[in-house]
Amino acid sequence: MTWRPDGGNAVVHADNGVYLPTLPSGAFTLIYVDPPFNTGRVQSRQGTTMVRSNTGDRVGFGGQSYQTIKGALHSYDDVFTDYWAFLEPRLLEAWRLLAEDGTLYLHLDYREVHYAKVMLDAIFGRECFLNEIIWAYDYGARAKSRWPAKHDNILVYVKNPAKYHFNSAEVDREPYMAPGLVTPEKRALGKLPTDVWWHTIVSPTGKEKTGYPTQKPEGLLRRVVSASSRPGDWVLDFFAGSGTLGAVAASLGRKFVCVDQNPEAIDVMAKRLGESAAVLTHPPLPTAHPSE
Repeated sequence: MTWRPDGGNAVVHADNGVYLPTLPSGAFTLIYVDPPFNTGRVQSRQGTTMVRSNTGDRVGFGGQSYQTIKGALHSYDDVFTDYWAFLEPRLLEAWRLLAEDGTLYLHLDYREVHYAKVMLDAIFGRECFLNEIIWAYDYGARAKSRWPAKHDNILVYVKNPAKYHFNSAEVDREPYMAPGLVTPEKRALGKLPTDVWWHTIVSPTGKEKTGYPTQKPEGLLRRVVSASSRPGDWVLDFFAGSGTLGAVAASLGRKFVCVDQNPEAIDVMAKRLGESAAVLTHPPLPTAHPSE
């Protein structure tokens, strides 16, 4: 691994478009990313070209080539052009960085998820789609002119559909919604989660709250990390924000790299993760020499 000579956990202050190509291929069993949603903000991006190792022969959605899908996606609506030019090379890097038994979790909302699925079908192949998870929550404003939007979408893709790691036995079970319809033994055990996850947001007054505006609850990431990685595996979040993946990975015995270019996020993660991770900068800051 190249991020630290001692191979330890890292919080990296970097533009992920520049940093990701420096990491070794196949290094991570799990990649979870929660990128900025396309809400009209201007995205900064690098004008670099990311190259896959399997270019030229992959067929994506509807039997079309990846290049055709990319063109159709970018021309469908100009509003999305900047966002996808920003996100696409990072998803290509995610494919390269996953191990053969690895899994990508891409966390989005209703504005972008359908476009993202078409793009991931092209990058990974439709046969590598595993799930679309619906995270439903019950906090926030209540719309009166339409059904209130109270869920996020998490697309799950695997690097190799014949080799990916998934262990549902490690996942916390949840109560039955109709406990009277099952035996007392089943009620006590609980049931395995489905692809619809009911989980509240981070409590504004709870101990878990860091103050970072887009912080995700640890319970959500605990389920992801437990199912799709093993103790000792490397996990990556390159839109790390408040560092929830790192906090969960540390508690479950996984090794992690968390990347963000926002100085506020780096400060939050440094405090939250403490001695469990070193804070690095990429490119490295020049070494200060004592004055003569």
